[in-house]
Amino acid sequence: MANSRPRVTIYTDGGCKPNPGPGGWAALLIYNEHQKALSGAEHGTTNNRMELTAACAALEALNRPCEVAFFTDSEYLKRGITEWLPKWTRNGWRTATKRPVLNQDLWQRLHAAAQPHEITWHWVKGHSSDAYNQQVDRLAAEAREKLTQT
Repeated sequence: MANSRPRVTIYTDGGCKPNPGPGGWAALLIYNEHQKALSGAEHGTTNNRMELTAACAALEALNRPCEVAFFTDSEYLKRGITEWLPKWTRNGWRTATKRPVLNQDLWQRLHAAAQPHEITWHWVKGHSSDAYNQQVDRLAAEAREKLTQT
């Protein structure tokens, strides 16, 4: 039952500088008054891979089925999970043009991580006045910068 599930709000972000190049990702999980921040970085990646990695890590951090309000500034992530993924799975992980889906490994990971949860996906304008979006943007940039300083 959806109403007996804990209600969690998630914000994620990811990016590279340059793209492709070193990238960072971050997620913020909010449950009542509790907040948990996650972040990481990778060499030789893309903005889209970092956006997907953030979403995967956030959902995988939930230890039981939840009702999730998920916020991203990535249209690629939001449209991919809500519009494209059902078609890709039906078409054997091929696009409408019969090409293999890019980042299939992460899309499959995200699809699996999303299964236990009731998720409402929201797009927010990046670099706007949303404090949580700004926070995950900052955390992702810090993770990327830390990676490039080592």
